[in-house]
Amino acid sequence: MADIILPNSTIGIIGGGQLGRMMCIAAKAMGYKVAILDPTPNCPAAQVADTEITAPYDDIDSIKKLAHISDVITYEFENIDYEALIYLETAAYLPQRSDVLKITQHRYMEKSAIESMGLPVADFFYIDSIEALEKNFFYPSVIKSCSGGYDGKGQIVIRGREDFAAAKGLAEKHECILEKLIPFDREISVITARSTGEEISVFPVAENIHINNILHQSIVPARISRELEARAIEYALTITKTLNVIGVMAVEMFVVEGESGGGTIGGGIYINELAPRPHNSGHYTIDACITSQFEQHIRAVCGLPLGDTSLHSPVVMVNILGEHLGGSRAAAELPGLDLEAYLPLLERGKLHLYGKAEARAGRKMGHINMLGDPEEILKLINETKIWSGGEK
Repeated sequence: MADIILPNSTIGIIGGGQLGRMMCIAAKAMGYKVAILDPTPNCPAAQVADTEITAPYDDIDSIKKLAHISDVITYEFENIDYEALIYLETAAYLPQRSDVLKITQHRYMEKSAIESMGLPVADFFYIDSIEALEKNFFYPSVIKSCSGGYDGKGQIVIRGREDFAAAKGLAEKHECILEKLIPFDREISVITARSTGEEISVFPVAENIHINNILHQSIVPARISRELEARAIEYALTITKTLNVIGVMAVEMFVVEGESGGGTIGGGIYINELAPRPHNSGHYTIDACITSQFEQHIRAVCGLPLGDTSLHSPVVMVNILGEHLGGSRAAAELPGLDLEAYLPLLERGKLHLYGKAEARAGRKMGHINMLGDPEEILKLINETKIWSGGEK
C-alpha cells in the first residue's frame, strides 16, 4: 500500500517560483507545513511557506537539510540537478522518482519515449554535432536545445537555408533536436494526475494562445471537436500510465484541423512537450474547477484520494507579464499594478499575483481567471488594451 502523508506533515518543495507558491497555498489550506528550497531569498513560495532554505539546487548540504525536515518531497520545475534527485530517492521520500524527470529533462529522450508509445509527434532528428546538422538539415523546422529551454528560449525556427548559420550557432553550444515545424491551427494542453495509490484523473482540455513563445491565454473549454478532445485526453492518459507518472503532468499538443495526421480524418493531434508538474496552462483550475491542479498535485504525492476535476464555469486565464503591470499609482492597494486599468476585469475575474520583487518584460508576474462566456471575456480583455498583443 502506498504511503499516506497526512496533514500536519511537512512537504518539501524544490523551487520557489509561482508554481511552488501555488502548491504551497494549496498544501497550507489542507493543513500541511511546507519547506521551500530556492536560491533566491524571499522568493514567491517562501513568502507563504513555513521554512525557507536559501541555496542553489545542487547544494548537497541544503538538499540533505530539506530531506531531513520533510516527510515527502516534490518539485515545481524540470531542470533540477539530477544527482540531487538521485540522493533524495535514497535518503528521502520522492514519490515522483527521478526516471520520469530524466526523460522530460531531455527533449530527444522525451520525443523518443512518446514515439515508442505509438503516439504522433513531429518528425525529429538528434543533433549532437555540426555534421549531424548538415546531414539532417531541412526546413521548415525548429531546432531546440535538448535541455534547459523554456518559453521559447534555446530554440530557433528555421524557414530557409539562410537560417543555417543561426542553427549552427545553437548546435555548437548545445546538444539539440531538430523537429519538423507543424503548421498547427491550435495549441492545446491536457493536465492529468496520478496518485501514489495509482488513481488517475484528468482536467478539461485547455486551448492555449501564445505571444512571443510565452503563454498569453488559456481558454476552457477548448474550441475543438468532441472527437479531438477525446483523442487528446486518451493520448495524455496513455503517457501518464506508460511512464507511471506520480503527481500532476501537463501534455502540450498541436491541433491540425482537417487533416489525417495523428488519427482519423477530420483533424490531427501531435504531441509537443511534457511537463511532470503543475503547469501555466492549468492555472484556470484554481477558480474554474472543483479541485485545482495544485491541490490535486498535493493529494497525489501525499497518497490522498484525488479530487473532482469537473469544470463549474467556462474560463479564460490571462497571464500578467512585467510589461502588463502598468504604473504604480495604485501601489497602496496592489503594488506595481495599475488598478484602474484592471477594474473592468476585477469585477468579473480572480486576480493572482506572485509576489515577485522585480518586474521585467516577459516575466510572469501573475494571472487573472475570468469566469463566464469565453467570447464575451475575450472581447472584454481586448477592450482594456492592457495586453497590446491582444487575442491571436
